[in-house]
Amino acid sequence: MSETAKRLLRRVEQIDTAAGDNRARAESYQRMTEELVAVTGTASSPDGVVTVVAGPDGAVKEITFSDRVREAQPSALSATVLHTIAQARVIAARAQADVVRRGLGDTDLLDKVLAEESQLFGDRPPADPGPAPVSALPSGGEHAARPARRPGPADDEGFGDFRIMRR
Repeated sequence: MSETAKRLLRRVEQIDTAAGDNRARAESYQRMTEELVAVTGTASSPDGVVTVVAGPDGAVKEITFSDRVREAQPSALSATVLHTIAQARVIAARAQADVVRRGLGDTDLLDKVLAEESQLFGDRPPADPGPAPVSALPSGGEHAARPARRPGPADDEGFGDFRIMRR
């Protein structure tokens, strides 16, 4: 075989190898994309009253309250819900970063992608919300005394037979 034919054969083999590498890379990117779409972050408050699931975009997908929510003080519950949402968003963002690192490795490319995303969309990854607020439940796990019921309306002005269904 002539020298020219040998060079052409080596070049064809290099092209085949590069094409195979490109296919493998494309499959890896496809898997990474599928994983990124499925990422969620789940966080629960320390007292277990609130659980939040955040999606890959940081949107709240689900908020669940335990039965103990009835014992919670409204202002403390509000702070707990907001803090737990922030935690779930941080967990989702970290899970996304892990998916990208597995797909791309810890490379300059990853840093460039994250910087470009931040510049394009003007948003930053959610910051860790820090320590949880004071528990929404009364201290010591005691059950809060329920306030006395207000007297109901007189029979002719109320809806005495009307019942509200709860799940």
